[in-house]
Amino acid sequence: MNMPPNLPVSYQDIVDAARVLDGKIVATPTIPAGGISADVGTEVALKLENLQRTGSFKDRGSYLRLSKLDADQKARGVIAMSAGNHAQGVAYNARRLGIPATIVMPEGTPFTKIERTRSHGAKIVLTGETLQECKPETERLAAEQGLTLIHPYDDPVVVAGQGTVGLEMLTAEPDLDVIVVPIGGGGIGSGVAIAAKSIKPGIEVIGVEVEAYPSMYQAIHKLPPTSGGPTIAEGIAVKGPGAVNIEICSALLDDILMVSETEIECAIQLLVESQKVVAEGAGAAGIAALLAHSERFHGKRTGVVICGGNIDSRILSSILLRGLSRDGRLVRLRVEITDRPGVMAQIAFILGEAGTNIVEVQHQRLFVDLPIKRADLDFVIETRNADHVQEVLEALTQAGFSAQILPMGRG
Repeated sequence: MNMPPNLPVSYQDIVDAARVLDGKIVATPTIPAGGISADVGTEVALKLENLQRTGSFKDRGSYLRLSKLDADQKARGVIAMSAGNHAQGVAYNARRLGIPATIVMPEGTPFTKIERTRSHGAKIVLTGETLQECKPETERLAAEQGLTLIHPYDDPVVVAGQGTVGLEMLTAEPDLDVIVVPIGGGGIGSGVAIAAKSIKPGIEVIGVEVEAYPSMYQAIHKLPPTSGGPTIAEGIAVKGPGAVNIEICSALLDDILMVSETEIECAIQLLVESQKVVAEGAGAAGIAALLAHSERFHGKRTGVVICGGNIDSRILSSILLRGLSRDGRLVRLRVEITDRPGVMAQIAFILGEAGTNIVEVQHQRLFVDLPIKRADLDFVIETRNADHVQEVLEALTQAGFSAQILPMGRG
């Protein structure tokens, strides 16, 4: 592909950005992903932007944008509107450069994100229920105090900073056939596409959006917007991508793939188990695309941008447990028994002989909807896989017990 003329950001802008960022941000590694490669049938390399100091690629664009301010702008300070990675990137880099920073966040922002941002020295303003509702207050404060707005993606300087991700990937892995990058507002997608297509015109650059927020796809194809609703990939849950980014992505992206919430959960689990890499929902979107559209990448050397790792530990633990249940490795089992001495021990013996590990057991005998002589035993057991679960059920049936699998966490 020949680079279209007159794009808002040039390859030289990205090269210049890399010089400014040298030593200022983490030049994150691009590592081979052997386990994932085997699962999807293609050679995969991961660009680990989750290893940046604030846990995401936002360090790049925010530092570059802040470094370009003049002395008067730096003295007055900056303002940003964000509930996540952009907030932390601006706050962290503003402190490093001695620039006062104000971050406007929705009132419902998780406490941990607020405190992480505040720990970097930023002033926090909480207002509204959503980021869109934060906008009036952000604009008011910027005008009233003369603050410079640092936009998370709709800014050519920010795009150039994010583009250094692509520069580093192809320096580390020049033989890549395709790069997969998450798309929210489009900052990193735009920057990576410019860098990659300039270095290697024949390379494919594929964006990934979560199904609930197909905003870039709809903008490029001039479709009515439908984005909205809860998602685990909040980092790419953007209703309106930037004008700069739409122009670049429309010209350079080869495709945009959609992934579901379940596919993102599976990707997070796979990254932890196969690569020992912790990714947030948006950060795992590229791997979700490989799992959901494996035929699209078959036989191609594929680079995937893991754009961030800021996932709440409670959400991560829930995803991993749900994954174990989905894979048949953590199962809730209900066994009907006659309420007499020794039956629980007999069933425990059967489960042990079948090679399971009992995690939890509940004896349901006091409910009025059970006959007086009958009881239910609910077990949570660890198994090898779904086939092993069937072996356990057959062993119980052969011993004369009626058993059924229950959904995890429900009666």
